[in-house]
Amino acid sequence: MFHWLTGTFAHLAAAALAVLIYVLTTRVAQERRAPAAAIAWVIALALLPYLALPLYLAFGRRKLTRERVHLRAHTQAQTHWAAELLVSLGLPTPASANTQFDADGTAALASMLALIDGARQRLDVCSFILGSDQVGARVLRALAAAQQRGVRVRLLLDGVGSLRTDRAALRALRRSGAEVAFFRGLLGRPDGAPRNLRNHRKLAIADGQRLWSGGRNLAIEYFLDRPERPAWLDLSFTIDGAVAADAADRFERDWCKAVHRPLPALAASVPQPAQPLVAAAQFLPSGPELPEDSAQALLVAGGYRVRRRLLAVTPYFVPDDSLQQTLKLAALRGIQVDLVLPAQSNHRLADLARRRSMRDLAAAGARFWLHPRMLHAKAVVFDDDLAMCGSINLDLRSLFLNHEASVLFYGRHEIDWLAQWIDARRGESQAYQLRPAGMGADLLEGAVRAIAFQL
Repeated sequence: MFHWLTGTFAHLAAAALAVLIYVLTTRVAQERRAPAAAIAWVIALALLPYLALPLYLAFGRRKLTRERVHLRAHTQAQTHWAAELLVSLGLPTPASANTQFDADGTAALASMLALIDGARQRLDVCSFILGSDQVGARVLRALAAAQQRGVRVRLLLDGVGSLRTDRAALRALRRSGAEVAFFRGLLGRPDGAPRNLRNHRKLAIADGQRLWSGGRNLAIEYFLDRPERPAWLDLSFTIDGAVAADAADRFERDWCKAVHRPLPALAASVPQPAQPLVAAAQFLPSGPELPEDSAQALLVAGGYRVRRRLLAVTPYFVPDDSLQQTLKLAALRGIQVDLVLPAQSNHRLADLARRRSMRDLAAAGARFWLHPRMLHAKAVVFDDDLAMCGSINLDLRSLFLNHEASVLFYGRHEIDWLAQWIDARRGESQAYQLRPAGMGADLLEGAVRAIAFQL
């Protein structure tokens, strides 16, 4: 009896300590979780503290020691609700921009290589994946050539996404004088952050003035067809001006984290006068290093503000409860809500986890369109006055865990281009047919959603 009581007391003490650690770390970092995720962690920590606590410390936290940001006064007028929202969160202001979208993968590769070839002083490239293939080799050759003509070249790869990258090729790039770093590698020097917080940004910036970005990783499947394996459908673009400078600043901060250097000082915040956003764009970083979930805030606010249509394309659709409710209410009040997804993505768990959300939204009047090819594009169009395109998927990992980057477009030309692209993909797709799920399937979907996408 004594040993039983001792063991019970030890377990209760361990459970209490685990829950206390959860509460304290959550409060200190001011982390906000979906209620289902919070309840799941507390139950696991209480029942299985010896297993759940190491998992929580390794994977459960989603906000880092936050960067200081410039909080602008709310009295600083902006001419669009999205600009006002993001500026209030300390993010860069909109600026005039010249944007060119890539028509297809071949054009995208040409645009990205042209940007590399056009760099004169500095070239910064960030990618989640660098393929050990034809495209990866061409990119590395272009970077080495830029370094040899006197350009300072820095290549930043995610530590997990680059696990299959050819290390010999990277060593050859380093020998040319270029700098290569890995963001939060599995075996590298720890930075105090959970290893599941990945850098999913796709950026190539020439001289801090010209940016190539979007959803494409630097691997062949994102650009070129192969025998019986067509390229994935994706979106990317080239943009000039202040947006590129804002992306360069974000790259610099990511680079400093990867090489364990102090972050650069923030530039002084210069108030910008309100101006019509006729052909403007705005850099939208999102990630665990920022105080707020900026992309999530933008999507939820946009869902409540749309009056006519909300169009979206994403490879993975696993929204949290707030975004799910936003889309549902939009559909219920008669807004045209159209979401284009691949009929089968490259992640089977994501396809399983999306089903519950799709059923709920389809019952409310939202329409899903399933494309026969792999769609990797990430874009959202709100009415006729705002569009978003970049690396941000409409799933829990992208919105709450990953370091991401997109661009907001306020110009009618860019908005119309993205809307027409999404509409063209919708025309190639089959409409989703709502069918009820059995209890077993629903429980499996919920389990996958909770475990695979909220750690």
